[in-house]
Amino acid sequence: MNTPTGLLIHGFGGHARSVADIALACGVAQLLFIDANARPGESFHGFEVRSEWGGPLPPGWAVFSASGNGATRRRQIAAFRQAGLPIATLVAPDATLGFGSRIGVGTLVARSAHVGPDAVVGEGCIINTGAIVEHECTIGDWTHVSVNATIAGRSRIGAACMIGAGATVIDGVGVCDRVVVGAGAVVVRLIDVAGVYAGVPARVLRGASP
Repeated sequence: MNTPTGLLIHGFGGHARSVADIALACGVAQLLFIDANARPGESFHGFEVRSEWGGPLPPGWAVFSASGNGATRRRQIAAFRQAGLPIATLVAPDATLGFGSRIGVGTLVARSAHVGPDAVVGEGCIINTGAIVEHECTIGDWTHVSVNATIAGRSRIGAACMIGAGATVIDGVGVCDRVVVGAGAVVVRLIDVAGVYAGVPARVLRGASP
């Protein structure tokens, strides 16, 4: 994964600050944030925040969707592609990637996270601080594996999922698309219906929103 000289970060919420921190740690020299709700004079450690961007991307720069919302990341990455813009993938210097692992475009692998050997992480994902995606797992596009969550070996997580902070999916278990697993929950059996699940063991609380 080549390090761009500059990064145009779309969004300026809390997650965008984590993205910026990791980008700088990776050696990106220049940052510019774009957020429609930017306030005049707003900045992040000297890096400017603008409400819009209308010019061409400077040579050597790339773009990154820094929204915590998977649907927003999907829309933004589609727009980047349509515009022919180079899309960054960010892996923190202290994250570890196992042999044969694959990380999709526009994905963030945060500090102290681990992606095991032969694991496949889709595009536009967040593998957050301290999260573990073990050997031979598959993580679908736009999915967020939150802080200190664990996906044990050979598990398959669908697209547009949210695995909450500290949650665990035991080895070999499947989770379908559009599932939210609450913080601290433990998934011990197949989840094949979209919805919100919580508890130990995880049980359905409600169905997925339309």
